[in-house]
Amino acid sequence: MADTKEQDPKQAQADQGEAPQGQEPKPADVAPVEAPAAPQPKQKDKQKDKQKDKQKGKKPAEGKPAPAEPEGPPPEPAPPPRLHEYYVQRVRPKLTQQFGLANPHEIPKLVKIVLNVGMGDASKNPKALESAVAELAAITGQQPVVTRAKKAIANFNLREGMPVGCSVTLRAARMFEFLDRFITIAVPRMRDFRGLPTDSFDGRGNYTIGIKEQMIFPEIDYDKVEKIHGMDITFVTSAGRDDTALALLRELGMPFRGEAPVAVA
Repeated sequence: MADTKEQDPKQAQADQGEAPQGQEPKPADVAPVEAPAAPQPKQKDKQKDKQKDKQKGKKPAEGKPAPAEPEGPPPEPAPPPRLHEYYVQRVRPKLTQQFGLANPHEIPKLVKIVLNVGMGDASKNPKALESAVAELAAITGQQPVVTRAKKAIANFNLREGMPVGCSVTLRAARMFEFLDRFITIAVPRMRDFRGLPTDSFDGRGNYTIGIKEQMIFPEIDYDKVEKIHGMDITFVTSAGRDDTALALLRELGMPFRGEAPVAVA
């Protein structure tokens, strides 16, 4: 029984490959200890994340730093139009005294300016319509709206919904800026200009004039013009009568026929 007890630990050491007592184990005999592997994300999770980024419209982060926002004071607001200040300081008191208006809400004012370009061949020549839209946007600084036919007319080969032109409605600051440029720059460039007619009012204080060429505006490039066309410009006022609307436009510097235009300082 003693022999079997003494032989058991020796056999166990031999089976495990350990060195006998009193001797150092050889490096080949000792198995290297491996570091625990870092958990790796599954490929399915990566693919799901990429699909989510594509759906959201975001590119996967590549480790690049985000662009720094520019430091400095916020941009200053644009100054008010020159013609609007002139209207408040000079035109309103003069119209109040001229017509004896006690209520300040009765003083006529400019509400909006509508520019309309009609092109009957817009359906046959869409390129000309695109150039007209681009020219009107350059003149006014606002994107025009394409106007379409409201009903079908067989004599003109016109169907309901077909494009027939474009138009722009200007209000507030853009309205006064356009009026200032129209009076001081565009109107003097008209061919054989002798003044604007005074009989183009509609009886409700709105004034409409027709222009034969869009070349009078300096924003138009002669080399890029596809077709020479005209336009109608309507000045809508809050005056219910033609005489008060005429006085308003005259004081704003509109050069009417047979009259010396008012100098706007």
